Amino acid sequence: MQFLKDITRLFYPELCVNCNNNLYDNELILCTSCNFNLPLLIINDYSNNFVTQCFYGKIPVKLGASLLAFKKENSTQQIIHDLKYKNNQEVGNFLGYLLGKQLKESTKFSNIDYIIPVPLHVKKLQQRGYNQVTTFANTIANELNTKVNTQVLKRVNKNTSQTFKNRFERFSDTNTTFEITDTNTLINKHVLLVDDVITTGATLEACCNELLKTKNITISIATMAFTEKS
Repeated sequence: MQFLKDITRLFYPELCVNCNNNLYDNELILCTSCNFNLPLLIINDYSNNFVTQCFYGKIPVKLGASLLAFKKENSTQQIIHDLKYKNNQEVGNFLGYLLGKQLKESTKFSNIDYIIPVPLHVKKLQQRGYNQVTTFANTIANELNTKVNTQVLKRVNKNTSQTFKNRFERFSDTNTTFEITDTNTLINKHVLLVDDVITTGATLEACCNELLKTKNITISIATMAFTEKS
């Protein structure tokens, strides 16, 4: 089996999604150097941090978490771009495992009833074929031993075409409208809303405003990355 694997790697080498160097057998998604230099965000207080403060005075967010710092042209942008536009679902698993492990170790997220990925518009989902946040959500759910709900929230408008936008602007698009499809399921529940990148927070705020139509719902937020201000 190892011989066949080595032959496959010879003709179809696995590359680091950030630097494009060949990966060794013990490396996954990132080479050792890129993995070591990941711009990880350190959060000691999940109740009061840069994520929760982003929504202060707008919507009540119980807990907030984000894994990586996002800046134009840094490794985070390249990694998430590989997931978002190249359907590299292993990136979603990789980031979901890293963040899910942190959340599990904190014990603050032990009572999450549902994880809700920010949805794509149905037409964009059909066009792209996948929601880049779903694998991320599923992996976190496995770590927290909870469920993912992709049916309770839907996007009801389609963002304008992003074809002519640069890669950084695509992550910043916040022209979104959402609709909750079922308020009964989430009554008295604690949900974790997950997305890829927080830029202004407008997309997540729009989602939360819909979810808050549910009686006695508690909302926490987790993302792959948080945009650092220049």
